[in-house]
Amino acid sequence: MPRTYAPGWIAAQPWKVILPLFLLVLFGGAVLYSAAGGHMRPWAAMHVIRFLVFLVMAIVISYLPQHWFKLAAFPTYVILCVLLVLVELIGGIGGGSQRWLNLGFMTLQPSELMKPGIVLVLAWFYDSLPPGEVRNWRSIVPAAILLAVPAGFVMLQPDLGTALAITFGAVVIMFLAGLPLSWFIGGGLAAAIAAPIAFFTLLHDYQRKRVFTFLDPESDPLGSGYHITQSKIAIGSGGLFGKGFGNGSQSHLDYLPESHTDFVFATMFEEWGMLGGLFVLLIFGIVLAWGLKVATRAPDRFSRLLAAGMTTTIFFYIAINLMMVMGLAPVVGIPLPFMSHGGSSMMTNMICFGTIMAVERWGKRPGGLN
Repeated sequence: MPRTYAPGWIAAQPWKVILPLFLLVLFGGAVLYSAAGGHMRPWAAMHVIRFLVFLVMAIVISYLPQHWFKLAAFPTYVILCVLLVLVELIGGIGGGSQRWLNLGFMTLQPSELMKPGIVLVLAWFYDSLPPGEVRNWRSIVPAAILLAVPAGFVMLQPDLGTALAITFGAVVIMFLAGLPLSWFIGGGLAAAIAAPIAFFTLLHDYQRKRVFTFLDPESDPLGSGYHITQSKIAIGSGGLFGKGFGNGSQSHLDYLPESHTDFVFATMFEEWGMLGGLFVLLIFGIVLAWGLKVATRAPDRFSRLLAAGMTTTIFFYIAINLMMVMGLAPVVGIPLPFMSHGGSSMMTNMICFGTIMAVERWGKRPGGLN
């Protein structure tokens, strides 16, 4: 029989990462199916469809030449800042926050897109900065302004979790760009001094309550500590093997809030136990290790900063969400990548994924940076 070969563009995809990620999305779809009481709608079917659509988008992104990324960096940043302004003017309000724009065919959360956006614009900025100027004010003042504008608008929404995610990505890029370590130490000390002042003057009452709840959730188990308490009960009751698919009482009886978004990991853990949790962590480990490997093998400074920044953006999502549902961090509304229901977060993570794929392709393509 004649041998058949897959088309080149199919064989060229990083299937060692795509296939495990697809398994994670299917697993997330199963969890959302259970959370909806055994129904594909409204969450499970759309979750898988969004992944497939955004996977195509990621593959398209991966074929874009490097100079397109550089040309698009600052215009993309400006467009996202304009969208953040529009959120303040005409954005939809939900859950006490004003974060969304209704585009008709979808509801967009621009602050989510700013997470990879800030990484892209700072990677472009530091790539264009002469190496001799990395250790003077020209390397920090423009970057600080690029960060302060979107972070400030996001704080006005208010959305502390997303503002922290944007800041985290920016600081990682600054660190990898080679800024003096003393600046980060000084910035950390300044933040430690300013934090108590900001806590009592800038944060909203519900945000301060989240911090107090994180420190002592049992002080108000039926009020501000309800989310964390129910999440811990769901995770603790899962044990090693879980209660079984479709048998999660915390989510099915509506004890666990946001069981399909922020607390989807607790929903999963109750039914699938530690084995399910280890599977999720394994897939995340594969994705993050691949991203870091691509960054270390990147062909130039811009590519290296871009891949590392996109990888750490995904890492921030994962780390904060898992810490949040286990009571190790305040509840800040960060969804779990590839498992939580939500179009904007799925789009953001797949943009990061597609960008890392692009950097990997730039390193393999002979002279393929153009």
